[in-house]
Amino acid sequence: MNGTTPTTQDTPDKGRLQINLVSDITAYPIQGAQITISYTGVPETPLEQLTTDSSGQTDTIDLAAPPLEYSLNPENEIQPYSEYTMQITAEGFEPVSIAGAEILADVTAIQNVSMKPVDNPEDAEDVFVIPAHTLYAAYPPKIPEDEIQPTFESGEIVLSRVVVPEYIVVHDGSPRDSTAKNYYVKYKDYIKNVASSEIYATWPEDTIRANVLAIMSFTLNRVYTEFYRNRGYDFTITSSTAFDHKWIPERNIYDTISVIVDELFADYLSRPNVKQPILTQYCDGRQVQCPNWMTFLL
Repeated sequence: MNGTTPTTQDTPDKGRLQINLVSDITAYPIQGAQITISYTGVPETPLEQLTTDSSGQTDTIDLAAPPLEYSLNPENEIQPYSEYTMQITAEGFEPVSIAGAEILADVTAIQNVSMKPVDNPEDAEDVFVIPAHTLYAAYPPKIPEDEIQPTFESGEIVLSRVVVPEYIVVHDGSPRDSTAKNYYVKYKDYIKNVASSEIYATWPEDTIRANVLAIMSFTLNRVYTEFYRNRGYDFTITSSTAFDHKWIPERNIYDTISVIVDELFADYLSRPNVKQPILTQYCDGRQVQCPNWMTFLL
């Protein structure tokens, strides 16, 4: 958004946004929370004021978005989504600020937030800044690996069968970054977050389905082979695009992606006579070239 207010010419279409709030401790919904929505470039000018209901949800609202075709054209270089900032307050909880929530045309963005109960009245607000989408900004390309990982090295732990975990541990940085935080994330929530970060939710259902299968197969390969734990780390996967997938704390997901992940969450890709899910590496084929890998095709 570059710090300027978008015009109606920039954002002639509409996307939708719904916000869901729960307690970080009990997972109970938070009723009566106040949410202010503004353009990320002009946070001092509110666009919407929302209040959560007894289910911790807001109404679904329409927000301006760039033309739908921007996210459907592989050659487009104009940002295909609008960015919004949310200021969230609720009695008894630490305030939360999320800048850079991405609104695409014709789909519903779902913002799930876990709020921390107040321990100290002087606690500062939690601030999250969502970086640019991987299809719009430049991120480190994936370091190539074999799609079938070795599983017979001395001392290596390998599961006896493919298990879809309830939770995985995401290291929010490169593997050797000891300052990066580990997050315990539900498996399905992780896949929805990654897919929302790496593909556009406006794409055709079958395209989303193919990419979700690739993300799940890669992730389950990391789980099945205990890839990082066998190298002395205490996490399942990283958020670095050079090593794994882009995962972003507190980013919004999308309804079109969420439905497909719920449909496919126990599936993965494999090869004949190979027990493990294959390490499905891919790239966008435009900003990053990757011969013999999957590319994002509409």
